[in-house]
Amino acid sequence: MAMKGAIVVDRERCKGCGVCMVNCPVQVIGLTKEVNAKGYPICYMANPEECTGCTNCATVCPDSVITVYRVKV
Repeated sequence: MAMKGAIVVDRERCKGCGVCMVNCPVQVIGLTKEVNAKGYPICYMANPEECTGCTNCATVCPDSVITVYRVKV
């Protein structure tokens, strides 16, 4: 049974470091062109259909701003 995932990012706490991007095995995450109140770009699901819910992004995030949701499909 396959897993489908989704991430939710705390937009105001994300500092756009990109650690989540390089640790995503299926290249789901990108950085927005817009910035948050602190002036940082925000990570988001650039390729949401590819997310497997592996939780790598949430595990490596230095500020714990990513929550991963998984469902069986």
